[in-house]
Amino acid sequence: MIRKLNGRCMCGAVAFEVIADRDDVTACHCGQCRKWSGHYWASANVPFASLKLTKGEDKLGWFRSSAYARRGFCKECGSALFWHADKLDDHKDRIAIGAGTLAAPTGLKLAEHIFTVDKGDYYGIKDGLPRKETY
Repeated sequence: MIRKLNGRCMCGAVAFEVIADRDDVTACHCGQCRKWSGHYWASANVPFASLKLTKGEDKLGWFRSSAYARRGFCKECGSALFWHADKLDDHKDRIAIGAGTLAAPTGLKLAEHIFTVDKGDYYGIKDGLPRKETY
């Protein structure tokens, strides 16, 4: 189901809207995502072209976390907002939006776990959802 979603950082300096064309949320357990978010990174993957900043374009910062991806954050409060594989031709047309930044009700559901081979040793994954050791 296609739906318009709104989100923002913790302090409200950065706000945005997106069009979600999928209902799934992915939990990424890779080391970078765990460092970025403090746990695993839960995100909704949406069309990049649908992302519209409604507030705080000057407050949005980008960090190049790998040769192929960057991460968007609020320069004021540090909230982790976006992951974008902007250097991969088959992925750059989509962007991952932090699920926790989206205003409820979202209508989204956790659908899978990825990079489970890198998950933290302090938790288990027991929800019965599909798991992928890598992507």
